[in-house]
Amino acid sequence: MAKISTDFVLRPFEGIPAEADLVAMREVVPAATINARTTAEYGSREFVISTSLPEQLPALHREDGTVILALQTLAGSGDLSRDLAANLLDAFELEPGLPLTRSELPGPGPRLQDVLDLTAPFEVVVHDNFDYWIDPNAEINAELRGALDEAADSMIDTVKLTTVDSAYWCRMGPKEFLRWSMPYDEDAVINGIARLHAKRESSIEGAKFLGAFRSCGIVIPVWELVRGSEAEDIQDAVAEFWKKLQPAIENTEPLDANERRARAGIISRQVTLR
Repeated sequence: MAKISTDFVLRPFEGIPAEADLVAMREVVPAATINARTTAEYGSREFVISTSLPEQLPALHREDGTVILALQTLAGSGDLSRDLAANLLDAFELEPGLPLTRSELPGPGPRLQDVLDLTAPFEVVVHDNFDYWIDPNAEINAELRGALDEAADSMIDTVKLTTVDSAYWCRMGPKEFLRWSMPYDEDAVINGIARLHAKRESSIEGAKFLGAFRSCGIVIPVWELVRGSEAEDIQDAVAEFWKKLQPAIENTEPLDANERRARAGIISRQVTLR
């Protein structure tokens, strides 16, 4: 029996193996996809989870039959997981070539946790353009090509690290950053970073800890990297840093005075998204 949900859910993707990546794709990654499928109860249907679609469309049934579900779309029922599940199921019912448009919030019904086959792999593919919006067999005219290229030109360069989970290098203007989405209780992550910060160990090989984004019940800590750093330059250092950060996150001992001061500073620099 599918779980009925209309109440506010702080952590809507909890229980999905790709929770941290889904939050990152919704908030800080410009273009990425995950190939997924529904459970047998919902037809074992293949589809694509995307960061976004044109004009903030919630979903698209592409002309070749591929259904694309967008994460960067409006939601308002109080349970983002329910909203996205409704968008997905409605998109499957569309004729190929049609976008999903929604003027009303969905009523009670299944959540993504009910619809997704959670045993399938969830592999994030980061893109440097939005050509995946279009049927690969379709002819792209000059106007469409120009629109796709213009959208791609506005993207922030982003690379997913391979040595740790859900961490993304990005370049914004002359600066580079690490944005690391973490599927843990918010307080546990902030406390863990505070423990290291109090010991002056919160930097990653010269990278300065700046603060954290807060979204969907988890946090995305951010470090400003040494100027000119590429993604491959930080892979090993981030993996080594995780060996210190993970036990700090899992430490349940009360913070001492220095750690509490460090935590207060981190909280003051926290930004809530959406």
